[in-house]
Amino acid sequence: MKNRLPPLLFVDDERNMRRSFEAIMAAEGYEVVAVESAEDALKELKRGEFFMVITDARLGGMSGYELLREIRSAHPDLAVVMITAYATPKLAVEAIKSGAIDYLAKPFAPEELLHAVARCAERHSLLHENAALRARDADLYTLDQIIGESPRMQALRQLIKTVAPTDATVLILGESGTGKELIAGALHGLSKRRDQKYIRLNCAAIPETLLESELFGHEKGAFTGAVRQKIGRVEEADGGTIFLDEIGDMSRPLQAKLLRFLEDGSFTRVGGNEELRVKVRLIAATNRDIVTAIRQDAFREDLFHRLNVVQFQPPPLRERGRDIILLAEHFLRQFAAGMNKSIQSLTLEAEQKLLDHSWPGNVRELRNAMERAVILEARPEIQADSLPDFGLEARLRRGDTEILMSESSLEEHLTAYERRLIRRVLEMSEYNLTRTAAQLRIPRHALRQRIQRLGIEMTESLEPEESPPKGA
Repeated sequence: MKNRLPPLLFVDDERNMRRSFEAIMAAEGYEVVAVESAEDALKELKRGEFFMVITDARLGGMSGYELLREIRSAHPDLAVVMITAYATPKLAVEAIKSGAIDYLAKPFAPEELLHAVARCAERHSLLHENAALRARDADLYTLDQIIGESPRMQALRQLIKTVAPTDATVLILGESGTGKELIAGALHGLSKRRDQKYIRLNCAAIPETLLESELFGHEKGAFTGAVRQKIGRVEEADGGTIFLDEIGDMSRPLQAKLLRFLEDGSFTRVGGNEELRVKVRLIAATNRDIVTAIRQDAFREDLFHRLNVVQFQPPPLRERGRDIILLAEHFLRQFAAGMNKSIQSLTLEAEQKLLDHSWPGNVRELRNAMERAVILEARPEIQADSLPDFGLEARLRRGDTEILMSESSLEEHLTAYERRLIRRVLEMSEYNLTRTAAQLRIPRHALRQRIQRLGIEMTESLEPEESPPKGA
């Protein structure tokens, strides 16, 4: 482990002390850079990486305490051990308060010194392992995970490729289970920040009273239970990306503070007065109807416009046609491998059952349905009876609640239903009019007339009109 460590920086104005230290550390396999002043130490820190710094408290020129404060400001993760011949409890407290990880009084036993160095070496290795794991986590989110060949999903992947390399703030709007977190992860994984931290925070999972502290951090004594200073998630994400999921659940007072943060990256920890600043790319998501939330005064319109630089709207699963089957087959392979089952495919009846369901829980619901089917299925193919009957799930459709609460006339309800039905079948048939008309059992020209009457937008190119039979 020692051979893979960067050097150790030792600062002491006594030449004999520097030589003795270098000899002790060399015997243990540590590489040392020894300098006589804090000013020289700061120059060395600019030139290369060190896994820790050991400094005498009293130096000619800048003191060890001043050096410690400079290191804390420029290299907050770098471990520093303070040594002094004038040890007092007061000086020890000052060193720890200033950010020293340990404090040694001269004369000290070599074993005591080696123990402190070994702890800092282990800490450095753990920090690098965590950074590697975070980078690996970011790599887990790729475009390959966003499965689907429907026109809207192809357009979605292309938009991710276009937006990811920029630093643009992103707002992702969509129903629960449509893959908002996958989009956010892919945006980070394809960005120039992909080697930096990717921090995720679910605003709905944290009590409102603690959310500000979680986001921006707090100072010691800021509130009951704040026994030490806490770094917030935005500070932790400095240089990288922060993903705020379910941002529609954030209170208006905290929305105001987030708006200020979005303006210039500045913020203040809870209970603190110092203005801090970071450079972070922010991606936000919500499954709430944001327009309704703004009208109800539950979400700030100015924050919406600040977040809405680039907007993504992943489509609900019920509007993605044959993507349902592609996703089902993906989950089938995944669960069959995990359960060591040799199930290869779905029967046509099972496929039709999946296509007929409205999927109020979207991809998350489909994943659960396929896991259940793989558990229950004992045959080489997934049968329709191994899938849920979807009776309870069908009652969760949003449209049912909307109809009950609406004051629209019967004719308006029927028109809205016809529009939704035709749109869904068009998606399933990839906007092929001939197949859509066949599935709806109406003539092709009648389908065209209904599309025009209902105002259904046909952004995708349609297949050319069929040529009339010869002699007609």
